[in-house]
Amino acid sequence: MTTLITGATEGIGRAFALALAAEGHTVTAVARTERHLQALMTELGPGGSDGEHDYLVADLATPDGVRTVADALTATPYDLLINNAGLARPGPFAVTPLDQALPALRLNCEAVVALAHAFLATAGHGAALVNVASTLAFAPQPGQAVYSATKAFVASFSEALWYEQRPRGVYVMALCPGPTATRPGLHTDIPAALVRAPDAVVAAALTALRRRRRPTVVPGRANALLAAATRYLPRTAILSLLADGPGPSVSQGPRG
Repeated sequence: MTTLITGATEGIGRAFALALAAEGHTVTAVARTERHLQALMTELGPGGSDGEHDYLVADLATPDGVRTVADALTATPYDLLINNAGLARPGPFAVTPLDQALPALRLNCEAVVALAHAFLATAGHGAALVNVASTLAFAPQPGQAVYSATKAFVASFSEALWYEQRPRGVYVMALCPGPTATRPGLHTDIPAALVRAPDAVVAAALTALRRRRRPTVVPGRANALLAAATRYLPRTAILSLLADGPGPSVSQGPRG
């Protein structure tokens, strides 16, 4: 099995790379910083059943970075693509410089669409695409307006692709983690039942990948219940709750 993972050197992406390499996948890791990618290659070991692990240095918030990875996906069909790279810029939107907000939009939405398109063009029966969204896809958070909106886009986009690709035998998942402890001390002000370790998020995703039943996966019972509850609560109540809550509930860190 060949797998390409974006945002592969930190948090959820790194946990995916380690878990899939341990299962025998041949991993291509994508991130911006070469020394971090080289360190990851050392951790992954000699390679999977389909060859040596490899990496691509690319900034997916730029057209050149997206083109580099899309070309790789087109040139060599992969069995699995994990669109994990994401970027959040916390703060009130109106006072956030636009040159900080727009890269998040390009990375969280445009890159996901471009890479999904390149992957699906060559994906064969049994291939799978995982787009990492967030529980904020269901409950927009003031102070994270752009990030929440991008993750709602990713979830909606992925669910539609799940239905479109079923006749081809290609599985598409929107992975929607809640607060994820991607580094020590993160989310200490959030109820512990809502916070998951990257390994736990990835374990839930891999279980769902094996079953291939649902288009949307929310790791953790507490987060799944909260995501379901957003269907019934008034939107004003959700916004007030998140605005008054204990800080941003961002599930991903920088883009690697």
